[in-house]
Amino acid sequence: MTDSEASQRITHRHIEVFRAVMTAGSVTGAAQLLYTSQPTVSRELARMEQLLGYALFERVQGRLRANARALLLWDEVRRSWQGLERVIDRAVELGRPQGASISVLCLPALSHALLPGALARLQSRHGAVAVSVSTQEAPLLQEWMAAQRFDLGLSELADAPPGTRSQPLPAMDEVAVLPAGHPLAQKALLSERDFEDESFISLARDDPYRAQIDAVFARAGVQRRLSLETASAVAVCAMVQQGLGLAIVNPLTARACAGPQLVVRPLAFSIAFQVHMLLPLHRPADAGLSWLIAALEQEALSLLDGRP
Repeated sequence: MTDSEASQRITHRHIEVFRAVMTAGSVTGAAQLLYTSQPTVSRELARMEQLLGYALFERVQGRLRANARALLLWDEVRRSWQGLERVIDRAVELGRPQGASISVLCLPALSHALLPGALARLQSRHGAVAVSVSTQEAPLLQEWMAAQRFDLGLSELADAPPGTRSQPLPAMDEVAVLPAGHPLAQKALLSERDFEDESFISLARDDPYRAQIDAVFARAGVQRRLSLETASAVAVCAMVQQGLGLAIVNPLTARACAGPQLVVRPLAFSIAFQVHMLLPLHRPADAGLSWLIAALEQEALSLLDGRP
């Protein structure tokens, strides 16, 4: 019999019997595990050896002793069975209240500036809801959401990728961030003219907020000293903390990074900042997803109003 013929005729039942014998250490114990008779176990085991074309056990004084091939096969069976058990455990878990895990994909900046507060609200109101958070930048964030890989996406882009719908969170305004010892930190509100000839740390050239910020200063005829730029608002704030210049960033990252070395000030002009929740259209929604959406909305409103 060829390998192909043998593999086609060996069934899951044969593997189940083999596993029971290895687990119990005897045919009698295997029969008890499988709720069947000893002759049935012996017959299935002998049939499996016949199909394989080699013995798995030595018969010593009426008892079975696994040979080298059986031990190697047993290693593989245990690995496979552990995977199956994880599948079963997951299936059972999904049927329990709050048993499923909500998978969230968001921009890196939002993973520490908006989402933690929302998760705290979620846990406070509903208990230990399981949430898995992954981070990604555009355009991969949009691609992964279109592929229905996550329950919820958090993006700065309003356009919903194919297969998703976009739901905006309350809009806020961009803010200025300054080194704590900078003279402008004494002002309560900064205008365009305050940035004249100041060292300014910019977002990357392809960032949509960079374009809006540059347009504001161009209209006002304000010249800034531009020597540093980065794609990350967190990196912008870190550079500001080191006294390398001023910057304008989203209010979520600014508030998360504020501290002894960095102060946040509102602007006399408005550059709107808004986070959009991306919801897949073809992925079954987890029971707790609506709770997380409500928590994100509440957190955004609290940040907008400046209240806890």
